[in-house]
Amino acid sequence: MDFTYLIVILALMTMLAVIVFAMVSKAKVENRREDSDSKKSTLAPDKRSDGEPVDV
Repeated sequence: MDFTYLIVILALMTMLAVIVFAMVSKAKVENRREDSDSKKSTLAPDKRSDGEPVDV
């Protein structure tokens, strides 16, 4: 087996992992955005900026 095949396989697996991670993150954000009971970000216009951040 040539190293070229190894590099190609590693590159494709890395791209696949990044795409899966992005899709999962996007789904989490969309679910949180649709949930009316979730805590608001401190960057939201109707939230105090000196409050506790959501993700801490």
